[in-house]
Amino acid sequence: MDELIEHVRIHRQGGAEELEVERIALAPPAAGEVRVRQLAVGVNFLDVYHRSGLYPLAQLPFTPGVEAAGVVEALGSGVTGFSVGQRVAYTGLMGAYAAVRNVPAERLVVVPDGVDPDAVAGALLRGITAHMLFAHVRQLRPGDTVLVHAAAGGLGLVLTQWARALGARVIGTVGNRDKAALALAHGAERVVLYREEDFVAAARDFGGGRGVDHAIDGIGGATLLRTFDAVRPYGMAASVGQAGGSIEPVDLMQIGKSRAIAFSRPSVMQFMTEPALYREGAQATLARLAAGLRVPVGLALPLGRAAEAHAAMETGRTAGAVLLRPDHQKSA
Repeated sequence: MDELIEHVRIHRQGGAEELEVERIALAPPAAGEVRVRQLAVGVNFLDVYHRSGLYPLAQLPFTPGVEAAGVVEALGSGVTGFSVGQRVAYTGLMGAYAAVRNVPAERLVVVPDGVDPDAVAGALLRGITAHMLFAHVRQLRPGDTVLVHAAAGGLGLVLTQWARALGARVIGTVGNRDKAALALAHGAERVVLYREEDFVAAARDFGGGRGVDHAIDGIGGATLLRTFDAVRPYGMAASVGQAGGSIEPVDLMQIGKSRAIAFSRPSVMQFMTEPALYREGAQATLARLAAGLRVPVGLALPLGRAAEAHAAMETGRTAGAVLLRPDHQKSA
């Protein structure tokens, strides 16, 4: 029998107020699917881009969200390797803003004992992003210098800790002193209050006068072009988001003769379409979490208050992971 499940959906793209709570019938899991009662849903800027219209959607209405952690509630036919009551997580699958959902078994990973589901829900997508950047886009080596923008954000804290675990040195940009303290506490060697200090000059100095080896920019807008100037010749700048504004076309001459750097615009969603890479990145993230990767939760709200979570992220009022918690009494 179908069950009415609380979802957060949009019927048109626009502001955070377009997020609406609805109850939608959920059928039993089909063959190859696992029914997951979700405990924590991760909120990412990708969700904001889908809601706002920055990224087009194939159809409406649409349920945002691409990652969550929860408990197996039922198995569809043909599913092996999972059991009812087991803790699981996934990412890269649209429709996560829901109390319960059916998930293809091949997208699920088992959450190891001793790893907090909140940490997985707040870090799985970001961990796979870090793995993609540091193992595939440009292999990070001990002693490398890395610039991380928004170093106190959910992605920034994961990138900083991941880079440090690989033996790199990290300089991060932040918006205020509280965020500076958070970034320093999670491994940044130096932080720049970007409203008060020129991050380009600071990054060049941090890289021995020439610039950093690798810069990760999730801000976009005018910040991206300035980030190019923070990278040493033959280093790498990677653009992974546009929280601060759209990304204009990049003229190759901007990174060629005058700067002599490499530029990448990798897509973690595309990376995860390859099952082997998805598994590789997910297992790398779970291993980092088990080894002590910290995921501070800066904001946790009920699922029905997703609009508040989006508004807080868009105005820079969050640090660390942002989570939504379903109220399962409403879905009973």
